[in-house]
Amino acid sequence: MNAPTRGPVGEPVLQVADLHVRFAQDGGLVHAVKGVSFAVNRGETVALVGESGSGKSVTALSTVQLLGDNARVEGSVRYEGREMVGAPERELRRVRGNDISFIFQEPMTSLNPLHTIERQLRESIELHQGLRGDAVRARIVDLLTRVGIRNPEDRLGAYPHQLSGGQRQRVMIAMALANGPELLIADEPTTALDVTIQAQILDLLADLKRDEKLSMLFITHDLSIVRKIADRVCVMQGGLIVEQGPAAQLFANPQHPYTRKLLAAEQTGLPAPVVANAETVAETRNLRVWFPIQRGLLRRTVGHVKAVNDASLSVRAGETLGIVGESGSGKTTLALAVMRLLPATDGRIVFLGRNIEGLGQRDMRPLRREMQIVFQDPFGSLSPRMTVGEIIAEGLGVHGMEPGRNRREMVTEVMREVGLDPATMDRYPHEFSGGQRQRIAIARALILKPRLMVLDEPTSALDMTVQVQIVQLLRGLQQKHGLAFLFISHDLKVIRAMAHRVMVMKDGDVVEAGPAVEVFGSPRTDYTRTLMAAAFPVVQAAE
Repeated sequence: MNAPTRGPVGEPVLQVADLHVRFAQDGGLVHAVKGVSFAVNRGETVALVGESGSGKSVTALSTVQLLGDNARVEGSVRYEGREMVGAPERELRRVRGNDISFIFQEPMTSLNPLHTIERQLRESIELHQGLRGDAVRARIVDLLTRVGIRNPEDRLGAYPHQLSGGQRQRVMIAMALANGPELLIADEPTTALDVTIQAQILDLLADLKRDEKLSMLFITHDLSIVRKIADRVCVMQGGLIVEQGPAAQLFANPQHPYTRKLLAAEQTGLPAPVVANAETVAETRNLRVWFPIQRGLLRRTVGHVKAVNDASLSVRAGETLGIVGESGSGKTTLALAVMRLLPATDGRIVFLGRNIEGLGQRDMRPLRREMQIVFQDPFGSLSPRMTVGEIIAEGLGVHGMEPGRNRREMVTEVMREVGLDPATMDRYPHEFSGGQRQRIAIARALILKPRLMVLDEPTSALDMTVQVQIVQLLRGLQQKHGLAFLFISHDLKVIRAMAHRVMVMKDGDVVEAGPAVEVFGSPRTDYTRTLMAAAFPVVQAAE
């Protein structure tokens, strides 16, 4: 695929000047972007960095006027000298997808689940380029090859749910490249991906930038990504750009307190040591979880999806076992089987010294309060129709705990313990930030005084500064209550800060396990070394 002809490197492609964006809401105006000014030069990658709600995505969507009808945009956005603010819809349609293309964070929400990959790419190419028939198909195969989809002809008939997360993101990149854009806007394109896939996507974007002579506006809250990919950085806070400059200069000598705060938001420290005689809370021996593949009218079993193979683990009071691996490796399946939320095909599960593998629902019910789970997306696991106080207290009623005590008092105690203001207990989940919602989910589990907590990617949806706060909170709660944690994550930086021991999984198999210092210090398998290299790349000194 030949690179389109571009103008001279260094000339401005996008110029944003004194941009203001306000949204009409509840009879007033919410001022989301406040006088933002920056430029993206030809052949350059500019990163917009900041926490959720800082105005990054709103700024990016303003470039081609993709905001809702309730948005009020003032200021200037010039692409190749042409004013986009107030431009006719016909002019904006020519620019969107042709000259400026977007890659979004979650491809499953951007791809149509009812259409094949070929049809979705075909729509864009036929609409903007006028190609038809075999020429379109050849262009699609060329694009999929370019973005690293293996055997692209075999994938044309696939639907989005039949692809992995990394493959879906590659398809989104192919769609963005379909019409040879000048400017690529990537909005958190790697946040939901495993570390190895994240590294591959970043390498792909860097290669495409070079080969296609692209300019790029890269939006993220992760400064470790910015360090790898950006030429210049704009740091946003509260709708303002508080600092901007060359990436190397900003990392070496940040001027604004907020920039220094973001740079300092690295996971540090280690968990408190486990006491020598700590009780074993949960363990498995040779656990296997296979899901049958059934076909035909009689639903005969013709094979199995081998989600977990021969997994043995143990976790003690006050100890964290970190379970790591890429998506589909079996991490969550293993944890759910330990909690008897999925049936094990074979093996032994022991909880507090009791074999629970063969127990029925009635016998398991008294043990449920002793084992609790905190999920990745707190907003999806909290009922929007219940107040926070009702959500946290719900388990008390289910398990009939402490009937003589005032529940609001118990909710007050646990909210204070997780760093929430008890005065907010009558509010609803949507009125809280992502980090606060995760604290609510932790409080809901903690109020039942469990012995084992499964934490399934509890920090991956959060900003870096909030991630640090949640890790510090969990370490403190573990030390105070002697909690046993099964901590599932693809973020090895978080695992290093949380885990006493680490188990590495791949394709349902445990490929390596041991003390965290050993696994991180001298990994024994090639797969673990690959994960480590992706999570902790060696930063080359600037020449």
